[in-house]
Amino acid sequence: MAQYSAQLDEVFIALADQTRRSVIRRLGRGPASVGDLAREFPMALPSFMKHVRTLEGSGLIHTAKSGRVRTCTLNRERLALLDDWLAEQRGIWQERTDRLERFVTDTTEDQ
Repeated sequence: MAQYSAQLDEVFIALADQTRRSVIRRLGRGPASVGDLAREFPMALPSFMKHVRTLEGSGLIHTAKSGRVRTCTLNRERLALLDDWLAEQRGIWQERTDRLERFVTDTTEDQ
């Protein structure tokens, strides 16, 4: 459970930044080179590479170097970790709202 929690923390930390979320969104359409990804953002390449390393460290993306080109690919399996957690939270909150609805609509009165 502790490892699951640590992995989930890494994913949330990686997704906490708008630039990294944009990179994930773009990679959802398919692999792209670091250069192509970096062109979309107003920052120097070394600054952008910090974002790439964070995403790679969290396991959300994989990179592969061929010659001078580093290509990034989305790791959809790692996103499944987030999807599982969100489904669990949805279930918890659905149960809570269902209980609240039953409480509010219960017409029996204690007298």
